[in-house]
Amino acid sequence: MDTAVFQKSTDTKDQLRFITCGSVDDGKSTLIGRLLHDSKMIFEDQLAALARDSVKHGTTGDDIDFALLVDGLEAERQQGITIDVAYRFFTTPRRSFMVADTPGHEQYTRNMATGASNAQLAIILIDARKGVLVQTKRHSFICSLLGIKHVVVAVNKIDLVNYQKEVFDRIVGDYVAFAAGLGFASIVSIPISARYGDNIINRSGNTEWYHGPCLLDYLESIDIAPETTHLPFRFPVQWVNRPNLDFRGYAGTVASGSIAPGDDIVVAASGRASRVKQIVTYDGDVASAEAGDAVTITLQDEIDIIRGDILTKPTERPEVADQFAAHLIWMDQDPLLHGRNYIFRIGTQTVTSGSITAIKHRIDVNTREHLAATTLGLNEIGFCNLATALPVAFDSYQANRKTGAFIVIDRYTNRTVGAGMIAFPLRRATNIAWQPLSIGKQERASLKHQKPCILWFTGLSGAGKSTIANMVDQKLFAMSRHTMLLDGDNVRHGLNRDLGFTEADRVENIRRVGEVAKLMVDSGLIVICSFISPYRAEREMVRGLVGSDEFIEVFVDTPIEECARRDPKGLYSKARAGKIKNFTGIDAPYEKPNTPEIHLRTIGYEPVQLAEQVVNDLIEHRIFNPR
Repeated sequence: MDTAVFQKSTDTKDQLRFITCGSVDDGKSTLIGRLLHDSKMIFEDQLAALARDSVKHGTTGDDIDFALLVDGLEAERQQGITIDVAYRFFTTPRRSFMVADTPGHEQYTRNMATGASNAQLAIILIDARKGVLVQTKRHSFICSLLGIKHVVVAVNKIDLVNYQKEVFDRIVGDYVAFAAGLGFASIVSIPISARYGDNIINRSGNTEWYHGPCLLDYLESIDIAPETTHLPFRFPVQWVNRPNLDFRGYAGTVASGSIAPGDDIVVAASGRASRVKQIVTYDGDVASAEAGDAVTITLQDEIDIIRGDILTKPTERPEVADQFAAHLIWMDQDPLLHGRNYIFRIGTQTVTSGSITAIKHRIDVNTREHLAATTLGLNEIGFCNLATALPVAFDSYQANRKTGAFIVIDRYTNRTVGAGMIAFPLRRATNIAWQPLSIGKQERASLKHQKPCILWFTGLSGAGKSTIANMVDQKLFAMSRHTMLLDGDNVRHGLNRDLGFTEADRVENIRRVGEVAKLMVDSGLIVICSFISPYRAEREMVRGLVGSDEFIEVFVDTPIEECARRDPKGLYSKARAGKIKNFTGIDAPYEKPNTPEIHLRTIGYEPVQLAEQVVNDLIEHRIFNPR
């Protein structure tokens, strides 16, 4: 096929974006390969290479293995599985297509969700020999969450059950019963053999009992109305274009709706208003822009707009809140911890501080039952409350898939750990405002003749944190400094008496202490905190609550063997015997500070010497002047 003819033919047709999903070995990659082959979308050199690869990697005997057209990674070919999302484009006389082939293995569910996020239709493949499986249900549920409204149930490998109508009817009945509550607008079931082409391009004589369309006919004819053109106008700003003093434009892609010069415009989060002056493209000014157009918008007024802002029309504003409820798909090996700080990316806006404040329930993908949960593991789905440090503009995902979706990023590994679909704002978030105070932190600090700060001692149990911290407190008190000592054991008798020692409880323990310490810093105190605080994320969260020079991390560095030797309560021996669970250093991790402001190596030194070192470092940090 000539590439120029192919390009020209796709420019004038509407495009259907669909995804293939289902359980392992249900034939997703083979189906796409068959569609490409039978619709004449494979070039001669590709076909020759495919024939050679089928001999080397194929799983279909002497036949061409069409799955190899899509499984491009060497690991995929060696294992006979799909790992990554593979996108393929093809066209027919009636329509062009973009198809995403997604993995069937549970461990790659996150990749499947990525492929589904931009699809209009899902082909759910089901092996005729196996019927509806757990992963079939999981993928269907995720498709529903991600807003896909049209489903094709492709009962594949019908040849391996002798093309029996009874098998097909039973599987379709099972699937329709499961999917009844998923909200799909249409479910069409087709018996196919991806390997031999039954009911793919043409109707098969092997299934004379089937009277529905073949797969390609249905894909060509299904009416997928434009999803975003008629929605309210949304323009996430990707880049502020300022090449010179005479031009300021806001570049991005129209997420939904349309806009024209002269239209009134407002910045969703700030409420600042203006009017569209011109719409600029690479080919010059245009009279209007609509969903999917990449443009630069200029305004009649110079107003404060940054990357991540959403431009909208004054009468069609999105929600703006710093708390919202959302469905969340967890995509990381490490479990979700409510209260831990994560990065949230909503459209083009990145919020560097946010957290999951509550997990309302976890969803069983088989039964859709709501289950109690305190965390989410890999590939689990929950309904959660979330909070961001700053208000963000958004729509519900049901109303607008472009502005209602977000991802969650780990602050330290930069991994994408979750994907979410916003359900609704939590209105209480906008009902609380900061009450102005007449006397601030600086005034209180000046009265005490010191610079307020958090002095955060971290280290293993038995490292000597509390001993050294208490000596530092004594020395500062003798120097007429105003301090407060918060100790890990003491706060668990009151403020945190309801918390245990699970990972989630440890996160919440430090979150609460951090908020209390911040209030004490605001009162002008030097706050001495002595906590194991095993996770860097939570220590950095506390650092982020105060000024950049108001958090001093003190790493009490004592080898675990020495901590166990000193242990007067016998906690280490009990932990090693399994009598104490989640004990830091034994069956729970401790993440050492990377660059602490003060590093105390305790071997060979007495606590009083180390305390003196800390005091001297405080003077060096200009926390106070010695009298």
